[in-house]
Amino acid sequence: SFYTRRCITEDLSWSLVTVPPLTELCLQHIAHNFENNPILNNLLPEHQKKVVERLSTSLPLTVTANTVSHEEYWKRCCMERWQMCEVSNYGDSWKRMFFERHLENILKFFIPNTTDPEQVLELIPLCKGYVRKLEINQFLPPLQVDPKEEGHDLSDAEDEAEIGEVYKHHYNLKELITSLPHLEELHLIYDVKSCGMNFEWNLFNFTELDCSNLASAVKMCRNLKVFKLTRSKVDDDKIKLLARNLQHHPCLLELDLSHNLIRDHGAQALGKLVSHSRLETLNLCNNQICHLGAQALAQGLAESSTLTSLNLRLNFVEDKGGEAIGHALLTNTSLKCLHLGSNNLSEPTAAVFSQVLAQNTSLTSINFSCNHLGLDGGKQLLEGLANNKTLTELDLRHAEVEQETDFLIHKIVWANREAVRLASLQHPSTEPL
Repeated sequence: SFYTRRCITEDLSWSLVTVPPLTELCLQHIAHNFENNPILNNLLPEHQKKVVERLSTSLPLTVTANTVSHEEYWKRCCMERWQMCEVSNYGDSWKRMFFERHLENILKFFIPNTTDPEQVLELIPLCKGYVRKLEINQFLPPLQVDPKEEGHDLSDAEDEAEIGEVYKHHYNLKELITSLPHLEELHLIYDVKSCGMNFEWNLFNFTELDCSNLASAVKMCRNLKVFKLTRSKVDDDKIKLLARNLQHHPCLLELDLSHNLIRDHGAQALGKLVSHSRLETLNLCNNQICHLGAQALAQGLAESSTLTSLNLRLNFVEDKGGEAIGHALLTNTSLKCLHLGSNNLSEPTAAVFSQVLAQNTSLTSINFSCNHLGLDGGKQLLEGLANNKTLTELDLRHAEVEQETDFLIHKIVWANREAVRLASLQHPSTEPL
């Protein structure tokens, strides 16, 4: 007789649970082949999430930019690339943060005539839906080539100067920023960081061509609300060009030109801009504006119905300028904050502002710090404040005001501030001043 013996080989550790479902295998395959075949939007939300969790952050932006909208993916991209990631500065959007910072980095290290402009332009269709603010604190000049090696004849000094000028122009932002429909804020500094032993003064030049290009670009950015051009040695001629292009801008609300070289002629152009625009905030801190410029700004202030904040700290307006601004505030009803610190002001300006404080019901903050108002000036401001209920901040540090006067002024201002606070508690819908 024949005996049949059947052997059953069995893996005791095997379980059906360990077999991946077909769905899971498909999702793994989609993630693995995403670069060649980016399938995502047609998947169910829970399947999309699983695919995105598996995607590499090194995938080309041409693949991910307009396909992946999941914030978790862009958070990984940001965290792997930058140590500091404060997403609240980017409208709580990780995707916006990534594209703004990525674009900023390319622009900061763009070398004219060396870097391929396509590096920037090819990003436009990828990032234009997400970029709302650009902060560029460095613009590199072209690499300076020895003209002799290029076969130039430098016998004429004028030719040499002309060739030298070519090497100072920076990247032209026009094509880029006019192609970003959601751009609302632009912060620029024409400077070079960490130039080390290669220091040259012409590295820091904001040239006429730079200014011309920038002026026409900003004019075409119809949704721009905030424009900052600081620490860039911007002088009167350049400001006149910029101001002319910004007149009647439909959206511009804030203009920051602090730490530049603006004098009276530039301030006159800005005075005209104030009266022919919707500007709410103008920052001219640390320029070279004297009384004529301040008088022109005062004229603009008298005609403006929108400006709420004017910063003239660290200029040279003196009493003629300070008095003019004070007189404008006897009729202006929009300005809330005024900074006149460090302007060599004295008692005559305080006398005018005593009248302003007695009449004006719009001003909530005035800064007179580091001036020479003196004992009489302080007393006049105190008199003007007698019936004032709106001023909640008056900075008189180092203004040479008598200590007792300063104390009494502070007492009135503090009472006004407290009254505003209590009113806001009683009426929460009312905005605090």
